[in-house]
Amino acid sequence: MATTTKPNKQRDRQLLELRNAYEGGASIRTLAASTGRSYGSVHSMLRESGVAMRSRGGPNHRTRSR
Repeated sequence: MATTTKPNKQRDRQLLELRNAYEGGASIRTLAASTGRSYGSVHSMLRESGVAMRSRGGPNHRTRSR
């Protein structure tokens, strides 16, 4: 018996929402807390959505002067 895969519209919608929130400045930890998903799950979903990942420390991370 052949199985067919239907597009999961709810998942696609969540990927888009996560991507928009992340690109708007939300952190992965914040998104994980608000969705009830793990950090790793949100990170994977963001990668799957094709978002450009920020470097560690977020947008306010600055190199300390010595």
